[in-house]
Amino acid sequence: MLLGMLLHWIINENSRRYPGMTDGQTIAYISDIGAAELQPLFIAGSVVTTVFLDLSFAAERWLRHNGRLAPNGTTMEKVLAILSIIFALIGTAGLILLSIFDTNNYNRLHNIFLLCFIAGYLLSAIFICWEYGRLGLNNRHFRVLRMSFWMKLTFVVVELCLAIAFAATTFSDLTNVGAILEWVVSLIFTLYAISFYVDLAPAVKTKSRTSRFVKPSAYAMEEGTAPNPLYNNGNSNYHNGGPHYYNGDSRPHPTNF
Repeated sequence: MLLGMLLHWIINENSRRYPGMTDGQTIAYISDIGAAELQPLFIAGSVVTTVFLDLSFAAERWLRHNGRLAPNGTTMEKVLAILSIIFALIGTAGLILLSIFDTNNYNRLHNIFLLCFIAGYLLSAIFICWEYGRLGLNNRHFRVLRMSFWMKLTFVVVELCLAIAFAATTFSDLTNVGAILEWVVSLIFTLYAISFYVDLAPAVKTKSRTSRFVKPSAYAMEEGTAPNPLYNNGNSNYHNGGPHYYNGDSRPHPTNF
């Protein structure tokens, strides 16, 4: 969607100035293009992107709950997962509403919803990053958790810095810089949404019930004291660097989950 809007403005419209652009502004914001004839595309793209991202959050929670992914081992991890979903929904509402209430006719509302979108997804990313950090500490043998944690932490740091710079330049005379930053922020957000493939892909290997993780509830878990969910009934042979196995499966688990 973003690439289509950008190419439409550059090629089809010869980088024309939109009514909402300020004096001296030569680079269009996404909102400027989305407030013109491409508004239906802007709305549709916003809905599809955010709904699929929210479905990824929900799928990740469901897969962990059902033993298809490394389960949350503490109540804190579950709380962090739920908070990440709640703030993602706030971000979703912000993006959809800002695409509907365009910058030309509803400038004040548009800016409020823009703030909801950025803040919602940034806070959501912080909570899910926190969750993955805790998961990675309790499941050090799963490289994908560490990789996902660092990907999300990078997104949080980079997007936070860019969002601050975007706000500072947009509400000053540096509107062209602000427009460029908005495009960069949006493209990075798209990559963030795509990155959830890394989190969900390991579930393909746990379709069989014998290959699933033991549910934490089986151990009457307490905060910070739960055994690794792959340890079969707490057998001490699995500790101290020994092999880890799936439920009722004699095969060692792949270490890249």
